[in-house]
Amino acid sequence: MSPRLPAPLSLWVDTAPAPDRGGRPLPVQAEVVVIGAGIAGLTTAYLLAAAGRSVLVLEAGAVGAGVSGHTTAKVTAQHALAYSTLKSRKDKRGGAIAAATYGQAQSAALDWIARTSAEVEIDCAFTRQDSFVYVTDPARLDRLRAEAEAAEEAGLPASLVGGEEIVPPLGAAGAVRFTGQAQFHPRRWLLGLAERIEQLGGRIVEGIRVTQVEERGIVHTPRGRVRGRDVVVATHYPILDRGLFFARLNPVRDLAVAGPGAAVDGMYLDADTHRSLRGYDGFLVVGGEHYRTGEDIDVEGRYSRLAQAALELGMTRLTHRWSAHDMSTLDSVPYVGRYHPAARHLWVATGFGQWGMTGGTAAGLLLDELIRGGDPPAAALFDPNRFDAPSAVALAKDNVAVARHLVGGYVSAATSTGTPEGLRPGAATVTRRGSRFVAGYRTEDGELRTVSARCTHLGCLVAFNNAEKTWDCPCHGSRFGTDGTVIQGPATAPLSPA
Repeated sequence: MSPRLPAPLSLWVDTAPAPDRGGRPLPVQAEVVVIGAGIAGLTTAYLLAAAGRSVLVLEAGAVGAGVSGHTTAKVTAQHALAYSTLKSRKDKRGGAIAAATYGQAQSAALDWIARTSAEVEIDCAFTRQDSFVYVTDPARLDRLRAEAEAAEEAGLPASLVGGEEIVPPLGAAGAVRFTGQAQFHPRRWLLGLAERIEQLGGRIVEGIRVTQVEERGIVHTPRGRVRGRDVVVATHYPILDRGLFFARLNPVRDLAVAGPGAAVDGMYLDADTHRSLRGYDGFLVVGGEHYRTGEDIDVEGRYSRLAQAALELGMTRLTHRWSAHDMSTLDSVPYVGRYHPAARHLWVATGFGQWGMTGGTAAGLLLDELIRGGDPPAAALFDPNRFDAPSAVALAKDNVAVARHLVGGYVSAATSTGTPEGLRPGAATVTRRGSRFVAGYRTEDGELRTVSARCTHLGCLVAFNNAEKTWDCPCHGSRFGTDGTVIQGPATAPLSPA
């Protein structure tokens, strides 16, 4: 029997009430306009405000309630098997330098959070924990050995340990351990940063979606325009098509469940299944079951599998479940820097994969230095406009997947025999109606909602997410409510009524 699933709600959003910053007047200008109040955007805004810049943060939703509030909240430089992967992508010397540069950036981000949370007294439950990436198949231990060696060579506190050193009953054959890592409450951290930004004279406006940005620093919103000398696009998925980020990012969703359970020391990730486990204040937090955003699959069924696994790991009951929207780059290194080669005052931070807590913080530290005229040594590694031969192969694979979803969606909808009018409560369909493709959903109380099924970004047909009750685009990850409203970009316009 499948475990009973609660309504989708992030543990972090539920346990960190926030002031309403919506409805505030929109300033005419600021030295720096930051779009997005997640960890990358708020870190950038805080650092620049502390440096004396006038800063305005624009957020479509609420502070820390988007991607950064839907994470497992591990603050660690251990990013699965990142260091052996980085080392192998380039020649021996270049790969080792890239791995060391990446590791130094992530470790600096971790240390900055630890130092700043103490200095400005942000109560975010920051605690040090060791982090483990493990395998259950002894034949896979060579992968761990290569990772431990690459991470240690990069200057990180890594070592290879046996399965007997893994305390929870995970069936591990061995693991790479990083000592001195951390975990925290991500939304409390972000709300604390937001409060400090305002104390420094910065301004934050929630509930306002940016629709366009001009190269000269004019930011367009439904409530008017704002001019900024510098504009930072930290919207997780960049909302501007210049730079072609939509073709260079792979959108996936990762599920998480939480509930009371036995205390767990340490943070754990299965290198093969990407299932994760950690504890927080009497809760167990279990993640996994990732899939490409917008795939026509049973997301609710994936939640059930994850919930069952959590119960087997010692969770006594489920109280929360949520999903995270992750963007991976072609080489698994985030894009942080100038939005495109000709940009001078337009900046971007995206592509943190599953590692946004240190990745987003590292992006803020890097952007702060770049905007203030510095030349940080990590800039070349994170340059959004980099490209190499392995990236070309990854780009081809990603865009084959996009083409498959684009064509497959239209074929499936054109041959569908269902109609929106025939839907039972809670059901949805995408079908053809004359020359239009329609997405229909009937609410549990019987209301029928029909909208255009064509994503307003580039026209792919959306698919129904039966867990979050959203319309998700499989091509580039845009997400919409059943009434057509934009939940996540790159789309900025809603699905039109049908």
